[in-house]
Amino acid sequence: MNASKVFRKSTLAAAIAALALGSGAAGYHYAKQPNAFAAMTPLAAAQAASAPATLVAMPDFSALAESRGPAVVNITVEQRSDARKAPTENPFEGTPFGEFFRFAPRPDAAPVQGLGSGFFISADGYLLTNAHVVGDAKKVKVKLTDRREFEGRIVGLDKATDVALLKVEATGLPFVTLGNPKDLKVGEWVVAIGSPYGFENTVTAGIVSAKGRSLPDDTYVPFIQTDVAVNPGNSGGPLFNLKGEAIGINSQIYSRSGGYQGLSFAVPIDLAQNVVAQLRATGHVARGWLGVSIQAVNHDLARSFGMDKSRGALVSSVAENGPAKAAGLKAGDVIVSFDGKPIDSASELPLAVGATAPGANAKLEVIRDGKPKTLELKIGTLPSEEKVQLGANEPADGAKLNVTVSELTPQQKKQLGVDHGLLVQEVAAGAAAHAGVRPGDVILQIDGKPVNDVAALRAALSALPKDRPAALLVKREGGTLFLPLQPVA
Repeated sequence: MNASKVFRKSTLAAAIAALALGSGAAGYHYAKQPNAFAAMTPLAAAQAASAPATLVAMPDFSALAESRGPAVVNITVEQRSDARKAPTENPFEGTPFGEFFRFAPRPDAAPVQGLGSGFFISADGYLLTNAHVVGDAKKVKVKLTDRREFEGRIVGLDKATDVALLKVEATGLPFVTLGNPKDLKVGEWVVAIGSPYGFENTVTAGIVSAKGRSLPDDTYVPFIQTDVAVNPGNSGGPLFNLKGEAIGINSQIYSRSGGYQGLSFAVPIDLAQNVVAQLRATGHVARGWLGVSIQAVNHDLARSFGMDKSRGALVSSVAENGPAKAAGLKAGDVIVSFDGKPIDSASELPLAVGATAPGANAKLEVIRDGKPKTLELKIGTLPSEEKVQLGANEPADGAKLNVTVSELTPQQKKQLGVDHGLLVQEVAAGAAAHAGVRPGDVILQIDGKPVNDVAALRAALSALPKDRPAALLVKREGGTLFLPLQPVA
């Protein structure tokens, strides 16, 4: 029997008892504890029924919405569909020539619109959103509640944590105060503001359902789980505590329908702040790296390794030339502590290692052959698998290469026979395409300056001369060649 049914039936019983005793007020008041009527005598029930109701005040979110709403923005992203994946109607279908025209490009690929939310973290135009909102953007438009609109520039993004930092050229903007997610308690009220389905500045509320939640495809984020209504378009918007402090970035929902089903997940703001600091400093995020593959330890595996309970991260393989290999870690070891922090589940290890600065020393407590063992190692740098967009969102004083690049992993450097460079993943219309850059090229130098990473590329682009072409050195198919990069107005 649910609570509402219990309430109604108990109140009815009390009213009947009260009427039997001649109390005409019983039908006009709710009792303080309706579920306790069954244990009362008729006289006590009548007296309780006639007592004034105890009202439990619900939080009033109106002041929070009014004060924080102006700092939350609507983000519209324009991207162009991939013409190579948009086949035209094939007039030769069914003939011997049909195969040659199956993937003919469509020259008039239509722009694709995307919607999301974001919020200002400073008065001079820096704002946060999700990486998946702006990751493939050709153009970003930021709209405020006062109907002002600005073009947003992507300062940097980190797909591993789904955090992106944007900048608009304006001052005196409303911005939010950042809080501490570690102070959150499960059951605490929280509020989201965003643009679900394009409905700008929509306010929804709920409670914290869980903290430190790990999701299967998100290795480096201890999500805040809530039951706040979050829908497509809310992505990138802030999650507030009742003090009006932003304590998270709404990122994902768990849904079988595509819409809200009571499970929402936010990136903790302290994690986002660390990402932002690195994006502003270098344009990318460096994470600690062990060089191992791990899996969970279930009950049977724990017994097989002579462990008293299921805990830790089981090492299934160790990468060659990685920090773990150098420290003597072996497949079959169970990591139960990282640098003094217990590892109760396998999902906790990537979080702990990723948050450690590359180059730092750390200790691993492992179970090997049923016995504890301590290993010391120096944390490596996680090889970058993320693509960094360079193009329409670059500063106006830099050449708009309009390419997508990725940093080389140690294995790629070894295979290509280089010690630096950036691998070209995609080339769109722009200066790089005009110069003859192709996907698969490795950019080694720009105007005599070595390109070691994305930060070096950005610096070289910003220093390019505006009155003459610059020499772009690339490695292609085992050889190197210079390409003339024309100045871009």
